[in-house]
Amino acid sequence: MKNNLEKAKLALLAMQRYSWEQGVTMQAFLELGEMEVVIALAKEAAYRQMVDGRAATIGYTDAVTDPCSTGEALYHAYLKTNSNDLKIAYEKLLEWALIKAPRNEKGVLYHLTTKPEFWIDSMYMLPPFLASVGQYEEALKQVKGYWEALYNEEYGLLSHMWDDSKKEYIRKDFWGVGNGWAIAGIARIIDLLPNEMKNEKDELIHMVTDLLNNILKYVRYDGLFHDVINNKETFVETNLSQMVAYTIYRGLLSGWLQPDMEAIAVSLRDAANKKVDEYGLVQDVCGAPEFNKPGVAPEGQAFYLLMESVADQYYKIKK
Repeated sequence: MKNNLEKAKLALLAMQRYSWEQGVTMQAFLELGEMEVVIALAKEAAYRQMVDGRAATIGYTDAVTDPCSTGEALYHAYLKTNSNDLKIAYEKLLEWALIKAPRNEKGVLYHLTTKPEFWIDSMYMLPPFLASVGQYEEALKQVKGYWEALYNEEYGLLSHMWDDSKKEYIRKDFWGVGNGWAIAGIARIIDLLPNEMKNEKDELIHMVTDLLNNILKYVRYDGLFHDVINNKETFVETNLSQMVAYTIYRGLLSGWLQPDMEAIAVSLRDAANKKVDEYGLVQDVCGAPEFNKPGVAPEGQAFYLLMESVADQYYKIKK
């Protein structure tokens, strides 16, 4: 697995990346503790910042929350270097998130500048950044806003896209990677909230464990999931297994999941490792650029690194 990890790092750094892909890459290296890489990635995110504050922006320029995925790592890179360009970039990104970005009447940010839509992806892209810089109440408001719009009571899963003006789903499907973004984002926020916010932590723990348990109802015999979690007609993909394993290991480390969840994390992690090829590419994730078929993707690479990093931390402590 160690050899897989080094190859997977190189494969990820070789990939072309949009803002959210740069963000999850930065987070992966941050959690691995490789600050030299984080700083280099942060410098590029700052260089490609739009005037309005959105960092790491190339190609698509209608993303609202995706650029915010760079925020936690960008902030840590600034703290490590005291670099003025990183300070400006972090402050402008935070101003975008708190003030400038389009949002509904409750203050919940849209996913796009062009449409009043909520996407489940935003659960990972935005609230952890806000929590990482002490904007705890704002982070919780965003989580609850997305949850309220996208949570399906019958299945206990999150739908993909909601039109907030028409009050209807654009895509009601329970996209696997979308639910993965949500559980991973919430897990990060639980760890970022201060201990005195116990009630808020407990609320998030209830949310994420509920979602985890409902996702796990659909795990396949091989430790993988279908692209749409409850639809066996959709393709089988790898990344949700990594995202679930990452979340479970985080929960085990922080003590909000029971030890019996370790066996599930092990099986999902093993399934993902079997998908790493000789070049370090995690195969059959929900594939870039259209995410409509199995392939490879920066987010799939990054979540492999995130999963392996937290698993390594867990087993070191367990010894």
